[in-house]
Amino acid sequence: MERIDEFLRKHRITEIEAIIPDMAGTARGKIIPRTKFESGESMRLPQAVMMQTVTGDYPEVGISGVTDPDMVCVPDPATIRLIPWATDPTAQVIHDCVHFDGTPVAISPRRVLRQVLQKFAEKGWRPVVAPELEFFLVDMNRDPDLPLQPPVGRTGRAETGRQAYSIDAVNEFDPLFEDIYEYCEVQELEVDTLIHEVGAAQMEINFMHGDALNLADRVFFFKRTVREAALRHKMYATFMAKPMENEPGSAMHVHQSIVDEETGRNLFTNRDGEPTGLFYSYIAGLQKYTPALMPIFAPYINSYRRLSRFMAAPINVQWGYDNRTVGFRVPHSSPQARRIENRIPGVDCNPYLAIAATLAAGYLGMTQHLEPTEPLASDGYRQPYQLPRNLDEGLTLMGACEPLAGMLGETFVRAYLALKETEYEAFFRVISSWERKHLLLHV
Repeated sequence: MERIDEFLRKHRITEIEAIIPDMAGTARGKIIPRTKFESGESMRLPQAVMMQTVTGDYPEVGISGVTDPDMVCVPDPATIRLIPWATDPTAQVIHDCVHFDGTPVAISPRRVLRQVLQKFAEKGWRPVVAPELEFFLVDMNRDPDLPLQPPVGRTGRAETGRQAYSIDAVNEFDPLFEDIYEYCEVQELEVDTLIHEVGAAQMEINFMHGDALNLADRVFFFKRTVREAALRHKMYATFMAKPMENEPGSAMHVHQSIVDEETGRNLFTNRDGEPTGLFYSYIAGLQKYTPALMPIFAPYINSYRRLSRFMAAPINVQWGYDNRTVGFRVPHSSPQARRIENRIPGVDCNPYLAIAATLAAGYLGMTQHLEPTEPLASDGYRQPYQLPRNLDEGLTLMGACEPLAGMLGETFVRAYLALKETEYEAFFRVISSWERKHLLLHV
């Protein structure tokens, strides 16, 4: 707590947002006056907070217990940061969730990632990751029944065509991005490059590579930051996987490599510069276990709309060298920087769970000595579908995969499946405008 106390004094903080990431990767918690925070009294929240769906409902199965007990929220000093858009000096700090006996809450997404990282640590391995986040800027939309539209930029006009890698298209929103970069700098999020992606007003921010838990925290903070900055410029930033029907979807690509904890050597590269057996086994693990991990990589009904043929998103578990049409791409790099890019997760995923899931699949591949398919040098979009086509199918595969339950935790998997099944059932009760339009009088 000494680091936190020093931070509060240095920045003359008056209140603290004490937050935890929930299953969706959004912030839950309390806003606490500094005096109360410094009193040492622990923050408590109901465990059921972790089981709240995006619609505000809860599964009928009481995963957290029939008495709906509290959990203790313990601040992680490494995560304390300023909130640059707050009117008064305000800090935010991520908390870990534990029971009253100090044991971790198994269904906490941050705990799930820690658990996977611990398995790597026991082998003397350390994952290095670098996420890339795509998102859309859209005009403010107060009616969910109306389609989204690109926002108006500095020219007074909205984008009408796709402007991939266009500098001018990014400059349309210079005031917004100046605020985003300033906010990120204040929070020490270490974002790297900004580009315009394929879709209209679709952007991508890349992060510098580093520690997996630290990067998940930074992605969590970044999503809050972009939404807040966009609102101050009278527009929305959305991390929906597929917000517009005629535009590509948005992904969270995860670059990953594994290094030897003692020497720092990249375990994907031999001393002669050639790929190692562990490199190939890691890819094989991704290929084998990704279909059962799709409820994490594609957590909502909308997520599967992104994963369609010829829409800049993978549809299978093929891999290849510098091939952006497959699920797992090996970018061109020096031997020391050899890495694998998982292109399957949507940006709507929980960053803690998505990073934990992709590392878990690779770990299983490495420890089970799996063999991958041959690399694909042709168009992956023309290959057959190998991923679940909907959330229901993905949930079935995830529930039947015992090795993944061993990696992520059986209690977590049961809770996650119950939560996602509840969300799926809520969506299934809705009758869409498409059904009314095409079925009402025609069938």
